[in-house]
Formats: sequence, structure tokens, C-alpha cells
Amino acid sequence: MKKWITLSMSICLFFNLVEAQSLSDAFPKAFTIAISNPLTVQREEVLINISDDQIKKLASDFNSSAFVVLDGKTEIASQYNQRDKTNGGIVFVVSKMNPKETRSINVRYAVKGTNKHSYVKRTQAELSHKIGGKFVNREYVDGEFKNVDYLRVPPEHKDHSWFIRYEGPGWESDKVGYRFYLDQRNASDVFGKKTPDMVLQNVGLDGFDSYHELQPWGMDVMKVGKSLGIGSIGAITGGHVTRVEKTDSLTSSILENGPVYSSILTNYYGWQIGNKKINVESLISIHAGTRLTHEKLTLAGDYDSLCTGIVKDKLAMLYSDKGDAQHWGYLATYGKQSLNNDQLGLAVFFKPQQVLEFTTDEFSHVVALKPENHRLEYYFLAAWQLEPNGITTEAEFVNYIKKVASELGAPVKAGQQ
Repeated sequence: MKKWITLSMSICLFFNLVEAQSLSDAFPKAFTIAISNPLTVQREEVLINISDDQIKKLASDFNSSAFVVLDGKTEIASQYNQRDKTNGGIVFVVSKMNPKETRSINVRYAVKGTNKHSYVKRTQAELSHKIGGKFVNREYVDGEFKNVDYLRVPPEHKDHSWFIRYEGPGWESDKVGYRFYLDQRNASDVFGKKTPDMVLQNVGLDGFDSYHELQPWGMDVMKVGKSLGIGSIGAITGGHVTRVEKTDSLTSSILENGPVYSSILTNYYGWQIGNKKINVESLISIHAGTRLTHEKLTLAGDYDSLCTGIVKDKLAMLYSDKGDAQHWGYLATYGKQSLNNDQLGLAVFFKPQQVLEFTTDEFSHVVALKPENHRLEYYFLAAWQLEPNGITTEAEFVNYIKKVASELGAPVKAGQQ
């Protein structure tokens, strides 16, 4: 037995050595960064972004078509964001970081050539609309769906035009999926998932809106109606919330659709708010292993505040916190509020310095936010009872959102070692 154990260890060491040598041959150059967790608690599924500027300082000859990210001797799934300039450069997700841990991450690369990787896909973003048919009385007749990276929404399009598959762009992680209605509603909705696999590519193909009923992969779990749904963009006028309903035009683009990070850029031109018009650029992103969607808004025009929020449901308990120097604020609900008549938690997180007030209207719990230098950012999430290893109690959900708020207040740092 002892000889067998020794032999097995020798074989493992041999293959590790071969693997290390082959990586060195394929990617002969390298640089190292340090990542640090400032919190005294363990973190999971941490997104790391090494920006283009950081890369240029560390490796001026870096080749984004041939590189690998290593945590010790373990390769980490990664991607290089070309189109998403906000999170441009190398992105990867670290599965766990210990309390107060600082860890070295090695990036190896080849100066020339291309070396493609086949990582398990843990995020997705897509936009699919019909082609080959035509609009008749603002409904799209005939044709078939095709995935695209860009769409300028035609003026004939409205809600239930049957033109865009599941009515707008969709994005997902291995935890949860989302969509927003790319029409005059412009509200975000939730796809609860019963599997970590990517599912959006099959949603809406069989009967268009069959996702309102429980499927093997999951279902649409939230009723939006006239509310802010979850994390939708709004403004308060006359005591009521106005979503991005009246615009001169709007476009939407899939910027990234990668294994660990995906993002969607939408431009709302001439959004009418009362007697004013502003332009809003919305960047939505998600990364592997998280329920969190990150929403970044850039405003062009004179408007002091916007808002976001969560749909009201009498079966859900409301939680709110304006945050402080240690953690972000949040607005959250939890209860038997899913369309499957089971437990669903919803939350929006925001910077404490941008909070103006918590308020409400007939349909939504609302937080009013003040942009800084024409910019505003927040996160939102949904946690459904039927997720694999999901959150199933109110106590679990409350602890979870408090942990998220704390992590957003103290992000992991990545820099030169």
C-alpha cells in the first residue's frame, strides 16, 4: 500500500511538472498582481478586473489573444474584455478568499499568436429578435429569431409586439437570470433557475411566453406590472415613479458574452421626464457565481435625482438601510412573492452618499438617488427558493444581504505586487 501511495504521488508530481512546463512554453512571459481581502470574513466568487492601464504598466508587450491566469499552479477561467471599456482588460473570478488574505495571481502570456481556451460558460448575455417577417399594426408577423449584438429599436415596436424574444435583452450567471423589457416599459424582471447551466438561449422559443410556467430549467418568478420590478431605472415626478417610457430612440448592444463576465449597453436618447429631456447610458453586467447585477448609469442632461426600487407585494417583508462608511445601503423584500407561490428575496444596493430618501408609490418600494458627476451606480439581485443550494428562509436572506452590503463597502483590491 505504501509503495502504491508513493507511486501515485510521483505520478501526480510528474503531471504537475509537465503541465507547468507546457504552460511556460506556451506562455513564456509573465507578471504578478496581488489581490487583497480587507474584510475579516471569507468571501466567495470574487470578480477581479486587471484594467488595460494596469496591464500596460506591468507588461507593455502583453498579448490579449494568448494568456492564462494562474492561482498558484491552478488555472483560473478568465477572459479579456475588448468592448466593455468600463471593465476592460482581464477579468476572472476567484472562488474563495480567506479573511484578510493577500494572494499572488500570476498572468502568463505569449507576445505573439493566439491561444484560445474552452472554459465552462458561467455567464451569458443575449439579444434576439425576429427577422424575415414584418410589422402589421405594431405586431411582428412571421419570421424567425436571430441573436444579434446590436439593435436600434424600431419605432413600430411596443410591448407584446412579438418581435424580441422574451421581450428584451437577457443576462444570467450560474445562479440566476434577468431580462428587461426593451420597449416603453423598460423594467427589469427575474428568471429563477433550477440549474447552474446557461438557459436563456432556449427561453421563449416554445410558445414565446411559456416561461411564465415552471419549466425544468426554472421560470419567470416575478410580476412586474407597473412597478420598478427589480432595479429598474426611474424618476419621481408628481409623487409617482416614471420609468424610461417616453424616449426619442433607444439602442441596445451586447458588449461582452464571456465565460465569467457578460454585459449589455443600452442608450436611451431623449428620455422625457416632466418637461425635461435627458440621455441615459446604462451598462448592466454580471459575473460568474453571483446573483448580483451591476447597473452603471451615465447621464447627459440636467437632472438632480433618479430612483430605483422593488415591486410591492403584500406577502413580502420590507428591509431597508441607508448604509454608512463600512457598508452600502440596501432596500430589500423577502416572502412568498414568487409567481410560483414560493419564497423569493429581492434587493437593491446603493452607495450611502448617493441616497436621498426612501419613499413609495402605489406599485413600488423606492429609493431616490443623487448622481455624482452625472454618474450613478447600484446593484440588484434576486434569490429564489428553488435555486440549487438556494436561500430558503428569511433569516438566511437577511444575513446574506447584510454580507453583500459589507462586501460592496470594502471591495477586494488588485494591484502590482
